[in-house]
Amino acid sequence: MKAVLALDQGTTSSRAIAFDRAGAPLACAQQEFRQIFPKPGWVEHDAEEIFASQRDTAARAVADARLGPGEIAGIGIANQRETTVLWDRRTGLPVAPAIVWQDRRTASRCDALRQAGHEALFRDRTGLVLDAYFSGTKLAWLLDNVEGVREKARRGELAFGTVDCWLAWKLSGGEAHVTDASNASRTLLFDIHRLAWDDDLLAILDIPRAVLPRVVASSEVVGTTRCEGLPRGLPIAGIAGDQQAALFGQACHREGMAKNTYGTGCFLLMNTGERSANSRHRLLSTVAWQRAGHTLYALEGSVFIAGAAVQWLRDGLGLIEKSEDVGALAASVPDAGGVYFVPALAGLGSPYWDPHARGAIVGLTRGSTRAHLARATLEAIAFQSAELIEAMASDSGVALSELRVDGGATANDLLMQIQADLLGVPVVRPRVTETTALGAAYLAGLATGFWRDEAQIASLWARERTFEPRIPRDLAQSRLAGWRRAVERSRDWARD
Repeated sequence: MKAVLALDQGTTSSRAIAFDRAGAPLACAQQEFRQIFPKPGWVEHDAEEIFASQRDTAARAVADARLGPGEIAGIGIANQRETTVLWDRRTGLPVAPAIVWQDRRTASRCDALRQAGHEALFRDRTGLVLDAYFSGTKLAWLLDNVEGVREKARRGELAFGTVDCWLAWKLSGGEAHVTDASNASRTLLFDIHRLAWDDDLLAILDIPRAVLPRVVASSEVVGTTRCEGLPRGLPIAGIAGDQQAALFGQACHREGMAKNTYGTGCFLLMNTGERSANSRHRLLSTVAWQRAGHTLYALEGSVFIAGAAVQWLRDGLGLIEKSEDVGALAASVPDAGGVYFVPALAGLGSPYWDPHARGAIVGLTRGSTRAHLARATLEAIAFQSAELIEAMASDSGVALSELRVDGGATANDLLMQIQADLLGVPVVRPRVTETTALGAAYLAGLATGFWRDEAQIASLWARERTFEPRIPRDLAQSRLAGWRRAVERSRDWARD
């Protein structure tokens, strides 16, 4: 065996990477797919397009790495979480477009559930807040609004899953209807303490148990490939939500270790060991991974719009031609000139959890330029993450000595320097920044014996660059205070 194949199915693109025994990428393929916005606040994907893009990138990565079927130890899946797919078990076809995690159409349903007094129950059982971000209310919406599906669901004719579950089903030719504990913990339907689907929560949302997948470990062979375009019989051996996979890939295997992923959104996770932590700042308790009979938990802060804000500058405003151009444009000015951009384009996540917030740009003057807006966009990504880290340090009692970072946006040196300046601690970029895919590969490789144990994996982690803080703490706090003023102007804006 020469490699493990990782499928990194993200919000805007599908990526496949083949990793060797040293945890180094042998080949990588990536493909963007359509983002569908049928109404304000709605975000959808074509689930068939997601699978086709993931299958095709996997085939390209295998070909580019010149791997034969007998040289691939297994496949690991990391996925955009909470995105909800409902499909027909017989035909394998989705009954409706996938509802993306960013979608806000069920915000009013969550408001009603809170008003009915259900928030504490959901929080205690799932570790989550009642928010349209999560899968449960999205699935309930599909059952209530797509003609004929509720009866089919009750008869067991339909299957629900997040994107990991959909990919496992398609890759295995319908053999495996499974999700792992890390993804199940993001649905509002899963008791993270009993590690089981919860009948009380299912009843509140009126979701039939018959549609639910079997919950498996994050590192376990759950099926084999039986689809066109890929070698037959490859073990599907690792599954984890993208942020939990990145935590594993960053070798944050011990309690108190943390990482921040800079992708479409930003997601800060801290390993809390074999206990779920309660947050006073509305952070989330979630399953980190389940492996070798043990379940580890994490405390999580979620920023909905990070790299997606740069994409909006590119696609929505046309200020840049390529996403990579934002760094040079932002670096052409010494600061944002008093401009703050609150990218609440899909509401605000932690610690605000305001689905009615909307994007705002404040502080504009006649002297403001597109360069200032580019700089304000990078600063917004760093401001949001700094707020999460403050909240997490308060909740955990652990002051971070450094922050491990990953994701595509970490290639932007200016963003990483801004982040270090705001935090006042070093920001460490690893040699391999695609740690989401790497974590999925590690989980699959452990299940198939490609790697021996977590200690071997931790020994493979290496830093590429450390960004040290350069500004005084009082200046950082002043900038954060300005950010919070801007955030207040974006809050509670939209009305259903």
